[in-house]
Amino acid sequence: MSYSIFHNFQIKASPKKVFDAVSQPEHLDNWWTLKSSGKPELGAEYNLNFTDDYNWFCKVSKVKNNAAFHLKMTDADKDWKPTTFGFDLEETENGTMVKFCHVNWPENNHHFKHSSFCWALLLNGLKNYLEKGLIIPFEDRN
Repeated sequence: MSYSIFHNFQIKASPKKVFDAVSQPEHLDNWWTLKSSGKPELGAEYNLNFTDDYNWFCKVSKVKNNAAFHLKMTDADKDWKPTTFGFDLEETENGTMVKFCHVNWPENNHHFKHSSFCWALLLNGLKNYLEKGLIIPFEDRN
């Protein structure tokens, strides 16, 4: 059995702007990571650096320009390593419906529950970044 996190929410921005914000390192660093690298191409490796102790790697497992972006963890802590997370985007009258998932968690433990809470906060940060241009300093994001 595995466990999953799901969050659906609206962003008042085009699917292209949302796609860029979740797939381009220069944008990821404004709402999620301390520093990151990678290209939104199938099979490409991403480095997601949060600190020296949390310097993780993943590969693009699904990409459809302006519509979907998913990453499969390849090097992370034991809870995150078997997981995949991603964003599916649908254009709406008011912008973009974001359907976020983080699947294949091995246990419904404290880390899973804490990560679900953190994702909700971070995804709200993504929304505020795109709608208001707000960039929360990395050290204040959790």
